Parts: sequence; structure tokens; C-alpha cells
Amino acid sequence: MLIGIPEVISPDLLKILMEMGHGDEIVLADGNFPAVSHANRLVRADGHGIVTLLDAILELFPLDAYVDHPVALMQVVPGDTVETPIWDTFAAVLGERTGVSQPFEYMERFSFYERARKAYAIVATGERALYANMILKKGVICKK
Repeated sequence: MLIGIPEVISPDLLKILMEMGHGDEIVLADGNFPAVSHANRLVRADGHGIVTLLDAILELFPLDAYVDHPVALMQVVPGDTVETPIWDTFAAVLGERTGVSQPFEYMERFSFYERARKAYAIVATGERALYANMILKKGVICKK
């Protein structure tokens, strides 16, 4: 254990976050996402929801300030009547941690899958909310 590292950040996830460079992307995948078949690097976080992980990750991980939308979400498939209240929760966490007010890019399902395949890593979570998948683009650490 270490001081200052949120307890939901596993050693494997911490290593992945440390290895990533500016512009690399990480997917936080809900429980329905085909994480194993899409991942170059897979981190298991089955007992955790995405909101908890997102909040913890953003304590350590800067979002890319050089793009319009450093976070991508999977769009609801046309004709699907599912509500996505978790997106409002994501926006609240992102706003509090980063100050970014319009962080989201919305991607068609299969385009999201293709981008996920190219991501540095996928974190498979136990998130039960539908359409809770997100891609985070890493930024730079600025010297203070």
C-alpha cells in the first residue's frame, strides 16, 4: 500500500496509468462491454463501478487539454429507449476534478469499439449501468 493512492486503484491499474503517455487512451468498460476480446492490455476491476474508478483515476491522471473532448462515450443505439443518468454523474465528477464543462464526444457503438481496440488499455469493471463505457485521453503533467 502507498500513501495518497486511492484504494480502488490496483497495482496493475497504477502501472498502466504510469506507463501511458500524452494522447494515450484508456477505456473504462461497463460489465457488458466485450473487454477481453478488445483489449491490448486488460485490467480487471470487477468489484468497482465506473464512477468510483473515474473519481480515483482523476486524482492521478490529467485529461488532454489540447483536444475539444478528452472523454468519449458510446452513444445510445438508435431506437434503444435506455436512459443514461450515469452520464450526468460522469459530468459532475469530471467537472469537479478537472473543471472541464463539456468533456464528452459521443461515438456510434461500432466506432467506439474500434477506438477501444486501439486504446492503451481497457479496465473491465463491474459497472451495471447501461452505456456507461468511456474513453479517457491522457494529458500532460505540468511542472508547478
